[in-house]
Formats: sequence, C-alpha cells, structure tokens
Amino acid sequence: MIEKKILVKNLEVNYKVFGENFPNTQKPLLILHGWPSSSGKWQNIGELLAEKGLKIIIPDLPGFGKSQEPINAWNLDTYIEWIREFTEQVDDFGNSFYLLGHSFGGSLAVKFSVKYNQRVAMLFLVSASCIRKVTWSKKMFYRASKVVKVFSFLPYYALFRKAFYKFILRKSDYPYVQGIMKETYINVVSEDLSWRLSFVKVPTIILWGQKDAVTPLSDAQFIHERIRNSKLVVLPNVQHSLQLEAPEMLVQKILENLQ
Repeated sequence: MIEKKILVKNLEVNYKVFGENFPNTQKPLLILHGWPSSSGKWQNIGELLAEKGLKIIIPDLPGFGKSQEPINAWNLDTYIEWIREFTEQVDDFGNSFYLLGHSFGGSLAVKFSVKYNQRVAMLFLVSASCIRKVTWSKKMFYRASKVVKVFSFLPYYALFRKAFYKFILRKSDYPYVQGIMKETYINVVSEDLSWRLSFVKVPTIILWGQKDAVTPLSDAQFIHERIRNSKLVVLPNVQHSLQLEAPEMLVQKILENLQ
C-alpha cells in the first residue's frame, strides 16, 4: 500500500492505493467511504482485495481523514464533481473503473453512476444511504431538535445537547460534526435519491447486512426493485459496517460478483 496526496478543487486530499504495481490495463476499484469515516476504515478490505490481484484506490473524501476540509458547505453534487476531477487526475483510473460506495459513499456512487455512467464498469452499493424519505420518526427528530435549541441560553447547553443526540436520538451524526461540515451534513442528508435509482444503468451489486439498523434491509430491497440490472446479496448476522464486521465475507462477495 502507498499513500499519496493530490490537489483537487484546490483542496489537498489524501488517498491510498493497494496493488499499486498491477498494470493499468486492469480496471481499478474506487471505494467511497461513509460518514463519518475515512480510507483507514477500509484498509483491511483494500489489502484483502489486492491480494486477489485487484488495484484498489480509496480517498479520504474532502472534510474527512487526512484530506482538507472545504471552505464552503458542499452537497452531493459538489462531491460528485470532485469525484469526477479526482478520477480524471489520477492516471490509474483510465477510461472506466469499478465503483463501490458505503453508506454516504453509496449515495455518491449512485449519483455519479447516473451522471457519468460511461465511466463506471460496475457498481457496488454497500449499505447505501440513498433513501432519505421524511418519516414520522424523522419529523419527531426535527421537532425535538428545535425544542432542544430553546434551552441554548442555559449553562452547559453544549454538553446537554450532545447527550441528547447520543442517548435519546442516538442515530444522528450531527452533534459530532464540526465547522463547515455541519452545513454539509445537513445538505447531504436532505437529498433523497429514491427517484434517481431507476436511472442507474450499470450492472449493480447491492451488498447489505441482514441486521442493519442504520439503513434497514427494506432499503436494500427497495433499491434492488428500482435498479433493473441489479443483484441483492444479504450478509447474515451483519449490521451496517460490513467492512469492519465481516471483511472476509464482504471481499468474497465482491470477488464472486465482479465481472
């Protein structure tokens, strides 16, 4: 494995390459990590796949890991254009490549595959956060958040607010986000990609944990129904972080379905 830095959209970003000595005639696999995460959480997967003869490239997306934070708040479209420029500047990608996205990275992978489908040879969606429909629980989340803000004048408000999100609402990453990434987070989670799924035309493998409580299995089934050329693979007794909970099984499923 080698670690490199590159300037894309005036931001210095860090990325890892596994199987760097493999010929450029072979299509590499680009892995987009989730939120909050980094390339380091996928290092084991990169090493395991490289052992099987694949070239793997995993960037720290802007605002994560060792990469620079954007100056202004980004949304999915800004990240999509960053991915385009990144894959054009790094010679390893050539004309087309395999693309894998996990969670937040899965939403990026979907949108990129729709807009730049000629560049994606095959798409892997791992517990992808594509569906952001407004549900009763989300409405309650937003209402509860507004109520909490009423007490912002009190001493120790910041500590109370973090405890509220962690122990009562539980599933939100928002209280742990700092600076401009807070607004970026809101931009990202507010976009629902449900209606875009039917526009994905590249061969797609949907890899999901059976016990995923963050992006439930019903999301995977919905995605599978909407993407015509797709296959759903469920990993038994696995939750949201497949790359950490069942790395060998995840690698096996990727290799079994790679065209």
